[in-house]
Amino acid sequence: MNISDIVVFLQQKTCLGNLSAEILSEIASLVSEQTVAANEVMITENTEPDGLYIIQTGTLASDSQLESRQSSLLSGTVLNLYALLLEQPTQYTIKTISETKVWFINSSQFQNIVEQYPEITQAFSQQLAAEIKELSSQLQFEQERQEILRPYLVSKAKRGVIGKSRYSTRLRSQIKQASETRESVLLFGEPGLEKDNLAALIHFGSAYRRQPIIKVDCGKLQTSGAELFGRSGGKPGFIASLGEGTLILNNIQQLPSELLPAIATLIETKQYTPVTRPGGEVAEPQTSQARIILISEQTVPQIDAVVDNLIKVPPLRVRKADLEEQVNYYLNLIGRNKCLNKTRITSEAVRKLQAYDFPNNLSELENIIERAITQLQGCDDITEEIVWQSQSKKKQYRLNLLNKYPKLRYFLRSDWFPDRINYGFTFGFFAFIVLVLFIAPQNRQENFALNLFWAWWWPLILIGFPFVGRLWCAVCPFMIYGEITQKLSLILFPRKLKRWPRSAAELWGGWFLFGLFALILLWEELWDLENTAYLSACLLLLITAGAMIFSAIFERRFWCRYLCPIGGMNGLFAKLSMTELRAQQGTCSAECTTYQCYKGGAAKGEGQETNGCPLYSHPAQLTDNRDCVLCMTCLKACPHRSVEFNLRPPGIELWTTHTPRSYEVALLFLLLNVVFLHHLPEISTRLGLDFHLEQFSNHALVSIVVLSLPLVLPLLAQSIIQLIGKLNPKYKPRQFIELAYGYLPLVLAGNLAHYLQLGLGEGGKILPVTMATFGLDGTSLPVLVAHPAVIAFLQGCSLIFGVLLSILLTQKIARQQFKFLLPQHMAIIALAIGMWEIIVGF
Repeated sequence: MNISDIVVFLQQKTCLGNLSAEILSEIASLVSEQTVAANEVMITENTEPDGLYIIQTGTLASDSQLESRQSSLLSGTVLNLYALLLEQPTQYTIKTISETKVWFINSSQFQNIVEQYPEITQAFSQQLAAEIKELSSQLQFEQERQEILRPYLVSKAKRGVIGKSRYSTRLRSQIKQASETRESVLLFGEPGLEKDNLAALIHFGSAYRRQPIIKVDCGKLQTSGAELFGRSGGKPGFIASLGEGTLILNNIQQLPSELLPAIATLIETKQYTPVTRPGGEVAEPQTSQARIILISEQTVPQIDAVVDNLIKVPPLRVRKADLEEQVNYYLNLIGRNKCLNKTRITSEAVRKLQAYDFPNNLSELENIIERAITQLQGCDDITEEIVWQSQSKKKQYRLNLLNKYPKLRYFLRSDWFPDRINYGFTFGFFAFIVLVLFIAPQNRQENFALNLFWAWWWPLILIGFPFVGRLWCAVCPFMIYGEITQKLSLILFPRKLKRWPRSAAELWGGWFLFGLFALILLWEELWDLENTAYLSACLLLLITAGAMIFSAIFERRFWCRYLCPIGGMNGLFAKLSMTELRAQQGTCSAECTTYQCYKGGAAKGEGQETNGCPLYSHPAQLTDNRDCVLCMTCLKACPHRSVEFNLRPPGIELWTTHTPRSYEVALLFLLLNVVFLHHLPEISTRLGLDFHLEQFSNHALVSIVVLSLPLVLPLLAQSIIQLIGKLNPKYKPRQFIELAYGYLPLVLAGNLAHYLQLGLGEGGKILPVTMATFGLDGTSLPVLVAHPAVIAFLQGCSLIFGVLLSILLTQKIARQQFKFLLPQHMAIIALAIGMWEIIVGF
């Protein structure tokens, strides 16, 4: 190639083209053509340049450690030019990719040309200054851009879509499809669904993931839209600053109405107009390169109509299949952040969560799990007692007696209740009663302890259930001795008590107490416990022994919660109570972090030092009186005055928050059938049959039959209800386990009617019976007994009220027309008539 051809090449293809032809001719005359083989290093970074290289043909690669980048070099590239002009080391390493031809001028020859022609330095100094100016301008714009975007930047997506339900699978598919395009997207759904995280997933799953993404709250935008669109001749807006990034417009339903047309135009045409200052010229429309993702909780027709891709995020209540997986994710996340051991959640707790609708969706679930972890007491399992959610039922028709009567609060928080009552009176009095039952005369006419147990305790506790629920359990002597045994055993044999086997206890505990209660009732009937003092004492000692044994093994009151037959009966009838102990959900959620009422702990504020709830129940999550013994431990421990002792409609939980349990239904009908068991002689007389009850085997067989037979009527009634449901497709009958609780008032009334005979007929003889117990003559002492007609009247009234309340309760539970529930109502009436015949007798 001759010199003129080289000059043309330099003018057309190299950066030397702005030099004069004379200078280019001089350079062309000095160049020597060289061929460099492939994969050879021509220039090494940070070395003295050996000369000027002009690439003629071939492929080379440039690698700079300083700028951490690699690039390919093309024909016409001039190498080492600035290093030679500025007398600096080389700035890059050059390696050939293929065989390359170059023109080469050694450094001394090139320096001579530069000295001969000063305009070379001048020309490239101006070019270098222009490049520096342009780079400085770009840097200033980038700094300004970062300053605008920084407060709104989204650094990463928090999490993916968790779950394997069809809703989650579809949502993941929609997000993946959205990330493959640059179309606008609208994510809409209820609050708390983390829709902003889904928007981030779309961006970071796209090819533009390295571009910035910002989230802007539409409720905080100016009506002019200056933050979004920028000002003409002034500060750029979010859209211009983003470039090819992503703009998330959160809460689009809160967007000022003045901006709706501009946003709709931006989404539809990608055109926007910067805001013009008053009196200024209208700016030219600009084209947006940013991607728009909108988030909304409500429909905005003007926006919805122009969005390319609509994604409806399903609420948590329809994704119950994902709940356990979502909970386990939060457990791992929170546990890792707090450096805790791995925490698990029981299936019972998951089922409890699945029964809740979560109006605030994922955010509410995360708060519940975080609260449950805080509430844990060094154990690995989150149980149903620990998990508690916002109350789904309004707290209507409740009167907080603690606020109404401050002296009641003072008494219940004092040492008198229940500790001084329990350890100052009940502890010693119970031992004395048992001793009297063993050594005193064995019949009710001469043993005041037997009179107290059967003529006083039974009627009074039955009368008390509708008023104070399980209050007896707070002063129960069985658990007093159980707690003493627990404390003494820990002193004598220091150890850690076992935690409750909740799963097994929930599954089998109720059936254990049912079976024990059935045996006790048969024992009472076959061995005449009502008139045999030492056997009554054995019954009391048997239950006390159970409490003591299980208290020595397990922490707190495991026996009282799951296994005590008296406690099971008390919990069942406590559902009818007109009082309840609960806590203010909002106060517990917002203010409580220690959960002293549940876990126990040192005194805090007005809260006293306690060992926590003996039944492991949190008052804020109570929905059933069966799990509260009214010991008032939570009231003493709470520093926020959250605990309430409410007056309420009797039995309201049975048709609002109640969860039916099969063992409770079995216990309910056992208590129904025992009314008939107590009156075998009357049944024999009414039927004109001789059961030969003097023979033990006959007595036992008849007792078992009578303890089972009355259940036939409720089952027959339920069968008829189910048949009506099959004949009438519009009617959906309730399950037997739900409707069975409608018999509860009748069961209580029947048992009360039976014990009224003892209470009103013998209870008033307590003074002469007490004297007779100690061998003294008490015939002159007053006796207060009711006339048989009065007793019969009160027994009849109890049964009538029991029938009416059972019918009313059945209607409230079922919430169905009276005619569909008529079979159960007739069964209630038939059972009441049977009780009337054998108890009242006329």
